[in-house]
Amino acid sequence: MKVFVVGSTGRVAEKLLEILSQAGHEVLAGARRPEAVVKLNHVTPVLFDLHDSVDQLAEQLGQAQAIIFVAGSRGKDLLQTDAFGAVKVIQAAEKRGIKRFIMLSSLFALEPERWEHPVFASLKDYNVAKFFADNYLITDTNLDYTIVQPGALKEEAATGKIQVISDQFGNISIPDLAQVLAELLAYPNTIGKVIKLISGDQAISEALSEV
Repeated sequence: MKVFVVGSTGRVAEKLLEILSQAGHEVLAGARRPEAVVKLNHVTPVLFDLHDSVDQLAEQLGQAQAIIFVAGSRGKDLLQTDAFGAVKVIQAAEKRGIKRFIMLSSLFALEPERWEHPVFASLKDYNVAKFFADNYLITDTNLDYTIVQPGALKEEAATGKIQVISDQFGNISIPDLAQVLAELLAYPNTIGKVIKLISGDQAISEALSEV
């Protein structure tokens, strides 16, 4: 499959590109600094600036069959990257007729009542941005979306196991999250779903098949 990854120089993206490459996907790695994209087989860096217009972004998406959005500004550009940037990519996908859209979000981004928990003390503005982006994807498009809302990201080794949750907090390793994002391409049962997940005891493939 030809997959366009938005935000290809981040921590999650680098592992995601590696997994997609090893699986034989043809990957278009969109980044504001394409020269910084990790060099891998089947991965082609593409200049992709979320400050550009919807028409420009649509043109750069090329012939992609699916989009995985993992861009994030780490609090430096929340409106233009995490909120409106995501919306523009969604609109660009619709213009190109690309139906499959996988969005990396934030745990409980659609549940503001949970943001008062101390774990979100430094993440409220980020969650606001993701709240609007996620809601737009769900309510204003006809895309075949899956929204992934992970717990706190940890730079730990992969376990290959996760837990799909409803109301608890937790962590997840970056390699495990990247594996989930890549494997979602093979699970049409996850279309139209919001998946909240943390590290756990269930194999990723098994967990996704039961969503």
